[in-house]
Amino acid sequence: MPPRGKTHFRADASTRARVAALMQNPVFAGALALAIALVLALEVWRWSADLSLGEAAMRENSLLTACIAAACLFALVAFLIVRTRGAATATNEARSLSSDNEARLMGIIRSSMEAIITVDERQNIIIFNPMAEHIFGCSAAEALGASLSRFIPERFRATHARHVEQFGVTGVSERQMGGQQRVLFGLRSNGEEFPIEASISQVREGDSKLYTVMLRDITERVKAENVQRKSREELRELSANLQKVREDEKTRIARELHDDLGQQLTALKMDLSSVEQALEDTAEPELLRQLQGMRRLIDVTVASVRRIAADLRPVMLDDLGLIPAIEWLANDFTNRYGIDVERDIEVGDAHFSPTGATTLFRIVQEALTNVARHAEATVVNLTVRVEAAACVVQVADNGRGATASAPSAEKSFGLLGIRERAYMLGGTVEIHASSGKGFVLTVTFPAAAVQQQETQT
Repeated sequence: MPPRGKTHFRADASTRARVAALMQNPVFAGALALAIALVLALEVWRWSADLSLGEAAMRENSLLTACIAAACLFALVAFLIVRTRGAATATNEARSLSSDNEARLMGIIRSSMEAIITVDERQNIIIFNPMAEHIFGCSAAEALGASLSRFIPERFRATHARHVEQFGVTGVSERQMGGQQRVLFGLRSNGEEFPIEASISQVREGDSKLYTVMLRDITERVKAENVQRKSREELRELSANLQKVREDEKTRIARELHDDLGQQLTALKMDLSSVEQALEDTAEPELLRQLQGMRRLIDVTVASVRRIAADLRPVMLDDLGLIPAIEWLANDFTNRYGIDVERDIEVGDAHFSPTGATTLFRIVQEALTNVARHAEATVVNLTVRVEAAACVVQVADNGRGATASAPSAEKSFGLLGIRERAYMLGGTVEIHASSGKGFVLTVTFPAAAVQQQETQT
C-alpha cells in the first residue's frame, strides 16, 4: 500500500543518513577500510598461493605479511583522509556559524532603539549604530576610528576617562540604565549638549578590552521632570503663603476676640454688676435671679471667647514664647480629653524665631489632635530637644498604632500638613507605627532654621 511505501522510503533515508554520519567518523572509516583491505589482501594471497603451488611456505608467508601491511597502510590513509576532511568540514561549519552569529548580532545592534557605541582601550570608536548616528547627528563613517571624547563635552572628558579606567580595573560602574544615577551629558556634532542616560560594559578580546556604551537621549524626560519639579515647588510656595496668610488671619481674629470682644464682655459684666447692686434692695427676688443668671452667662461667654481665641492662636505664644505655649497646650489637652501628657522639654537657652515657634507649636498641636481623634491612647510622651545643630520634636502615644485599614482623610491631611510645615523649614518627618504598639512621630529641623538669628548692632 502507498502509506507503507512512504514509510519504507523514510526508513531507508534515515538509514542512509546514519550510514553517512558513520562514514564521517574517522575511526569507523579506518576500521571499514582495514576490513576491506584485509579481505582483498587475503584474496590476493590465496590467488598467489594457487599460482605458485609448489613453492616454499616462507615465500607464502612473506606475501601474506606484505598484503596485511598494505591493508593496514590503506586503512591508515583512509583514517587520515576522513579525519582531515571532517576537521575541514567542522572548521567550515564553525566559521559559517560564527559568521551567522556575527551577522545576527550586528543586525540586533543596528536595529536597537538605544544608541550603542563600542570603543577599544584607546577610546577609539569601532561600532556606531544607526541610533547613535541619529542621536549625535553624525554618520558612522565619520565616527568610526574617531575618539569617543568627540561626543563628550570638554568639561566632562577627564572625569569620563577616569571612570572608564576605574571600570576597566574593577568592573564596577554606577552607570546603569534605569538606575539612580546623576544625569550625564553628550555632545552632538553641531555642538549642542543634551542629557543622556548611559550603561557601560566590557568584554575581553585577546589581550585587549572592548567597552560598549548604551546611551539614551533623555531630553524630553528631563524637561518633564523640570516642569514637574517647578510645579511642585510652586505648589509648596503657594501652600507656604496660604499657611502664612491663614496664620496671620488667625492671629488677627484671636487678638480681636481677646481684646475687643473680651473687653466688651468684661465691661458688660461690670455694668450688670452695678445694676444688680443698685436694685439689690428694691428689686424683686425673681429679677435679681435673672440678673445673676445673666452674669453667669457672661462669664461662660467670656470663657468661650478666650478658648476660641486660644485655639486660633494662643496669645502667650507671642507674649511668652514657645515653651510656655506648649506647656499650656499640653495642660489644655489633658483637661479636654483626659489623656496624660508626659513632657521632656530641654531647649537650653535657645531663642526661637516667630516662624520657627509657630511651626513647632502647630506641629505639636496637630500631633496631639491626631492622638485625640484616632489613637485611643491613655498616655502621650512629648519631647522637644535642641541638640547640637538639630531641633527634634517627638510625639509618641501608647494607642492602637497603625491598622490594616487605610487611614482616615482627617489623619492623612493632618500628617500631610505636618510634612508641609516641616519641609518649609528644611525639616524631615519620620513615622514609626505598628498595630497595637502605638504611634511615634518624629520631626527634625536644622537648629538654625527655627532659632532666632542674633544680629549685631
